[in-house]
Amino acid sequence: MIADFHFLRPLWLLALLAAPLLVVLIGRRTDVRAQWRGMIAPHLLDHLLIEKGGKHWFHPVHLTAALIAVAAIAAAGPTWQREKPPFVEDTAPLAIAIDLTETMNATDVSPTRLERAKLKVQDILSMRKGARTALFAYAGSAHMVLPLTDDANLTKTYLAALSPGIMPVTGRDTGKALQVVEAALSSETVPGTILFMTDGVERTAFDAFAGYQGRNDLMVLGIGTADGGPVKTADGQFLTDATGARVRAKLDVDALKALQSASKAEVATVTPDDADVRWIVRRIQTSFAQKTADGLTRWYDAGWWLTIPVALMAALWFRRGWSVRWAVFVLAIGTVLSGGKAEAADNSFADLWFTPDQQGLRAVQRGDFQAAADDFTDPAWQGIALYRIGRFQDAIDAFAQADTAESYYNQGNALMHLDKAEEAIAAYQQALKRRADWPEAKQNLEVAEKRKADKDKLEQDAQQEQAGIDPDEVQFDEKGKKGKEGTVPGGAQTADMWMRNIQVSPAELLARKFAIEAKDTKP
Repeated sequence: MIADFHFLRPLWLLALLAAPLLVVLIGRRTDVRAQWRGMIAPHLLDHLLIEKGGKHWFHPVHLTAALIAVAAIAAAGPTWQREKPPFVEDTAPLAIAIDLTETMNATDVSPTRLERAKLKVQDILSMRKGARTALFAYAGSAHMVLPLTDDANLTKTYLAALSPGIMPVTGRDTGKALQVVEAALSSETVPGTILFMTDGVERTAFDAFAGYQGRNDLMVLGIGTADGGPVKTADGQFLTDATGARVRAKLDVDALKALQSASKAEVATVTPDDADVRWIVRRIQTSFAQKTADGLTRWYDAGWWLTIPVALMAALWFRRGWSVRWAVFVLAIGTVLSGGKAEAADNSFADLWFTPDQQGLRAVQRGDFQAAADDFTDPAWQGIALYRIGRFQDAIDAFAQADTAESYYNQGNALMHLDKAEEAIAAYQQALKRRADWPEAKQNLEVAEKRKADKDKLEQDAQQEQAGIDPDEVQFDEKGKKGKEGTVPGGAQTADMWMRNIQVSPAELLARKFAIEAKDTKP
């Protein structure tokens, strides 16, 4: 910590020179002996001068010099530790990819491997309250179930719908799953973690893990036992081979160990208690802290603490016999150190020292975004605070007060939360007109365009259902809507949008979505 000590604004330390200079100048001005030394003989001067009250070594000028010194150090910004800036997520995003091959219905782990995996996911959600989690499913193909969301109830709803029966392609392709999840997290501003819950990783996928160059951590939780167990089918029977014998699926522990040796992935096996869940959450938090230590943190300015001794020294100017005009100077310095232009909006202590925007920033640092939204007067900051508390329409109104690329970009993000993809597209386009080389805006524009295409396709499918088409039958319109070819990329769809447009169960909905995606990705 001592080695990290430095000043954020070191040029302010030059003001320290004013302290001794002031003492010298005032001392010369008030030294009566020096003023008469050239006119009266020294041996007579001692007898002619009368110093009332004796000689004092401490004068107001010394307090003023001390105040200037403390103020200069405070303004220079002493610091020795880092902090996260406002509006940066406190927890890392987590993407969970669940293996939905048939062997995940093995009963060597009660009640089945898949059901145990679902319970572990629920435990992870409980330990990471408020954190964003995405859900993926894979077998022979890989698909997004839910994008990153902090809605644990929504995640649990679609988690319960997962089963091998909804997968359009049999087999297991873990390498493809890694590719799909990594692509979904590519637009995130902070690093995250990709967690695979599986009963095995095929050795053909080792190269994908070993060659992984992304910034997200890889974790694998093996679910099952080395002894294995029979595999249940969808009708409650047990899976059999060609000879009629029950298939007994075993967890390939050696393959998991080999995967850990061949890659940077952290590998563990399921435990009957919550030790595995605690290990996962702890690793996620530790990795996030390490990765953000340099890139997403800033030095904490501790100079404002010195406003306390400045205020105490200012109080001494009200002593009897001391010049009160110096108090005005002290209060001016205290106001500058506390943030500049302070406006007395009311009689509260904070309003005497901080502007509304500074008070809003302090509320953000406390995590109180509701108070921040009430305090901020700057539209951009107020919009961000409103965005963080979920008041997206109010955030849009605040952002709209500025005609900048950032304003339109933020409006687009808020509109996406309101499921207004078409309006979001227009906002992102306006942002790109003002800042053409903005990669984040381009990525979000693509997501908005995909979501609009998804919604149009789902509305078309809903109309087909109403026309009497079997909901379980996947059909494709060769002409597409309005004469254009229709495609349904799955990454941008959200569960709440699906549920509003099609009144079917989550399992049926996922099965249809996965089938469409699998057909679209065929060469």
